[in-house]
Amino acid sequence: MTHDDGALDSLVRKRIRALRVAQGWSLEELATRAHLSQSSLSRIENGQRRLALDQLVTLARALDTTLDQLVESASDDVVISPVIDGAHGLMRWPVKGDPGMSVTRQRMTEPPPDNPARMRAHPGREWLVVLSGTATLVLGHLRFRIETNQAAEFPTMMPHAIGAEGGPCEIMGIFDRDARRGHQRDTGEGDGHDGARAPAG
Repeated sequence: MTHDDGALDSLVRKRIRALRVAQGWSLEELATRAHLSQSSLSRIENGQRRLALDQLVTLARALDTTLDQLVESASDDVVISPVIDGAHGLMRWPVKGDPGMSVTRQRMTEPPPDNPARMRAHPGREWLVVLSGTATLVLGHLRFRIETNQAAEFPTMMPHAIGAEGGPCEIMGIFDRDARRGHQRDTGEGDGHDGARAPAG
């Protein structure tokens, strides 16, 4: 067994125990759910028994996770730097666990457009939180005032636009794959929302 194999083996055992404890289960309860003896599970967690694939599959199912997640190796690539689009006042981070998702941070200085033709509609969902200032979200004929630390979530098939109210505001948004693609098609930048922008930061 190589050093890396040994580290992964130890990580998987710790993960099994941590998931069991997080569920509030005793050794006996998880053993019952996984159709193992309590002593076998104890030896698995303590490194005294070899990890067998069939047991890992059963344990993953009992712990309400997947085999891939149970044996996922630790990553050194934890810190993610943003992609910066200064022209649109935008910072964007990919979500490694779900390549279809992205997180954006954007500074806005103007209210949302009054012209309905500048509102967007496309498949997907968006979630956003106002980091500072006050934002106005327009959904169809409805207008919502979103204060600092308030969040909004909405289906993007509803025509929508967002902008600042009473001064600059900064928002952070999470886009699913469809919402991100919709904005990329509309703007060529994937920048997220209508409204004038200032450099982020």
